[in-house]
Amino acid sequence: MSTTSTMNGSAEKVWRNWAGNVSSQPRRSVSPASVDELSAAVRQAAEDGLTAKAVGTGHSFTAAAATGGVLIRPDRLAAIREIDRERGTITVEAGVPLHQLNAALAAAGLSLTNMGDIMEQTAAGATSTGTHGTGRDSGSISAQIKGLELVLADGSVLTCSADENADVFAAARLGLGALGVISAITFAVEPLFLLTAREEPMGFDRVMAEFDQLTTENEHFEFYWFPHTDSCNTKRNNRSQGPAAPLSPVKGWIDDELLSNGLFQAACSLGKAAPGTIPGIAKVSSRALSARTYTDIAYKVFTSPRRVRFVEMEYAVPREAAVGAIRELKAMVESSGLRISFPVEVRIAPADDITLSTASGRDSAYIAVHMYRGSRYQEYFTAAEKIMTAHQGRPHWGKVHTRDAEYFSGVYPRFGEFTALRDRLDPQRLFGNDYLRRVLGA
Repeated sequence: MSTTSTMNGSAEKVWRNWAGNVSSQPRRSVSPASVDELSAAVRQAAEDGLTAKAVGTGHSFTAAAATGGVLIRPDRLAAIREIDRERGTITVEAGVPLHQLNAALAAAGLSLTNMGDIMEQTAAGATSTGTHGTGRDSGSISAQIKGLELVLADGSVLTCSADENADVFAAARLGLGALGVISAITFAVEPLFLLTAREEPMGFDRVMAEFDQLTTENEHFEFYWFPHTDSCNTKRNNRSQGPAAPLSPVKGWIDDELLSNGLFQAACSLGKAAPGTIPGIAKVSSRALSARTYTDIAYKVFTSPRRVRFVEMEYAVPREAAVGAIRELKAMVESSGLRISFPVEVRIAPADDITLSTASGRDSAYIAVHMYRGSRYQEYFTAAEKIMTAHQGRPHWGKVHTRDAEYFSGVYPRFGEFTALRDRLDPQRLFGNDYLRRVLGA
């Protein structure tokens, strides 16, 4: 996909994201191995009149990292700098993948409080776009940040926290790559803990009737609704005193690899070739996974393999609007003639204080719609987006949406605070691209 990159830079072939729906052709690519090299790369880009964008594993579905200038790859900025048990923190460089972060923490008897359901992303990539899981009391990965090291447009290195450069810290924890290039992140961590997961099929109407109860009574609740059916699969994760009782290797392989990935891949391929088969496939898929309960260390419960590639739109709506928005989405699908092979995913998060977090200032519910990669998703996503925006929805920054700066200024009370900070830190828009021009303004 691309040539090997070094600090000196190399010609770059077309860059594509994980889903294959976004591509760009950088002028060159660099892989700095230190903060000094990263600073030099940023200064050189400015001297050459080029923009500069950092990219992780490309799991975003938007063009947030696309550039025709200098593509900064953090694969050599991948050190775990410090684990501080007394302060309850871990400091890692930007390119550390979440699976490496989790393994290092577990080996030290520590854990993040919450995380999303995949762990291939880099630490900087996941936080810069607002990656989240589901949690009654615990928020996104960005909400667990205690400190940041940021290379600014002039190549200088800025450290920030709640006590140092607090205005930058409030915004850069979810900065979209618009304020600088993250070189290191300090996360809050806690002693390693076990979660018991209860996965259980449940009817759609029951989930809607009990949604408030399910989200209140469980530390981590989420569910998947299968379009063209009245069936959902629910998942409740709660802390456990143990003992650990993980899934057997055979059961885990059957459920997570054979059913959720292998057979699902085949079903999606069939549905793409013959859309008329999708409702029948959905009915079979919704019954394929039976109830199961298991207990394991936290990150093994939070995460699961995702090998079937797709395109995704996700909106955060106020928690109290969730049931109404989900019912409207179901009614739209049933009356539209659309054929949807992927389940709709619903998660929650508490309010946080990050300037452009999708949960900024309000308890939120996340409603995510997906389509198999290569399928025509526009009609479905357009209809879903119309429903979500009617509820003052905020789109996930790394997932497909059509909103612009005018819309965001209306749904984010602190939007002007972020853009003013951007004007101060990057007045020449060294870190700009088409996506940022659309969502943040010129």
